[in-house]
Amino acid sequence: MSIAAEHVNYIYSPGTAYEKQALKDVTFEIPQGQFVGIIGHTGSGKSTLIQHLNGLVRATSGKILYEGQDIYADGYDMKKLRSQVGLVFQYPEYQLFEVDVLSDVCFGPKNQGLSKEECEANAKWALELVGLPEKYYRQSPFELSGGQKRRAAIAGVLAMKPKVLILDEPTAGLDPKGRDEILDQVDRLHKETEMTVILVSHSMEDVARYVDRILVMNRGEKMLDGAPGEVFGHYRELERVGLAAPQVTYVMHDLRERGFAVSPDVTTIGEAADEIMRSLSGSRRGE
Repeated sequence: MSIAAEHVNYIYSPGTAYEKQALKDVTFEIPQGQFVGIIGHTGSGKSTLIQHLNGLVRATSGKILYEGQDIYADGYDMKKLRSQVGLVFQYPEYQLFEVDVLSDVCFGPKNQGLSKEECEANAKWALELVGLPEKYYRQSPFELSGGQKRRAAIAGVLAMKPKVLILDEPTAGLDPKGRDEILDQVDRLHKETEMTVILVSHSMEDVARYVDRILVMNRGEKMLDGAPGEVFGHYRELERVGLAAPQVTYVMHDLRERGFAVSPDVTTIGEAADEIMRSLSGSRRGE
């Protein structure tokens, strides 16, 4: 099972003075269970791209395939697609509206036609997954902290039990503690459920820490696609399009240029520490 784009193009306001090509011949395939990061500067096409993946936006040309089926085919069940490919928008707490948290998280399953008991069971399962304690279930969502609102909003999508979870800047506006808590929960969710996760982020450190693969978008085109170490190895190219690699990447390349036998492909602080210790141990043995 997978989700894929084949030669996708998208043009805003075609035939008008405001015409703009937002996506240009974008092709990729994401297998089930992969954790993928999508990065790119503002206006690179990230958000437009992810809205294609559950049919909210229709490509001007090209195909979106889910589990091998063309979602633009006649008779395709778009409602079912959107229950399987869940999209959490940036600042999702603005979509909270029910009288209490549990009712809000039940909204999606209710629209799927589930019974009240099934809705509540799914909602409680989702709230537990995102780490929101039971004491908040009957509170108004507007009484929650920013991080708690974000968790409740993510739970509202998870309660529909999607196979693919797409998160558009899920930590925007949160403090460092709240950001880490949200991403740690998403990472745990990915590992426990084998759900496909697609994370759009501006934070290179966050992407490097969590994802298996990175897609880099630039001016509507797929610029790079690979494992974090491979992508951030192109840090000079990233800089030319207004992006950067994690600080660890720069440190490791600098050490290598100074003669240390370290791999420049590590992307997290833990990996860098291990690599530096390995290099130092090797140097001592060679003395």
